[in-house]
Amino acid sequence: MAVFLPNGSTVVVASGYGNPIVVTAISNALEASVSAAAHGLKAGDFVEVTSGWARLNNRVLRVKTATADAFVLEKANTLNVARYVAGGGAGSVRKITDWVPVSQVTESAKSGGDQQNATYSFLEEDDEHQIPTTKSAIAFTLTLADDPDLPHNDVLIEADDDKKPRAVKVNLAAGGCIVYNAYASFDNVPSLNKNNIMTVTAVFAVVAKFIRYAS
Repeated sequence: MAVFLPNGSTVVVASGYGNPIVVTAISNALEASVSAAAHGLKAGDFVEVTSGWARLNNRVLRVKTATADAFVLEKANTLNVARYVAGGGAGSVRKITDWVPVSQVTESAKSGGDQQNATYSFLEEDDEHQIPTTKSAIAFTLTLADDPDLPHNDVLIEADDDKKPRAVKVNLAAGGCIVYNAYASFDNVPSLNKNNIMTVTAVFAVVAKFIRYAS
């Protein structure tokens, strides 16, 4: 058992990607092995995955080990062949080549992720029942102290303009990281509230399941 404070954690957003690397197969395993000829990746690299498997598609994951023509995606569990149909995972990956710090975060807030349910009742019953269906879409908002000269401004403005997902990594002060893939919306018009610092907001709409690494 443990508790943690977020104080001291840092946020970075992807500012550069390599060219797509063709993936010919992904195994069904506790940690998926990816076949990709002469991929050039190494352990510790983060990649954005495009896959025929919906539950793997658009996720940002870390390379655990690599050989010349294959690599393992850390904590990418694809054992369930009902969800990850054998032979259906091929696609591509892109290496994240550069990260830019998102500086001067004053507040963060998360929304969504709530369990949705289907409610039903049989004609002969007096009671209703619920079964879980989907979870609502997740987004998180970062409030930033306004400084137009910081490098994250250009990256977030571009992301807001081109409407393409960006990898976002939260480096936790207690160790490890949380990694998302998300559409970024950036409101760089600063707030003007008397006796309060000027702030701007970045909203990240998460497009695929996040991953958390312990180190």
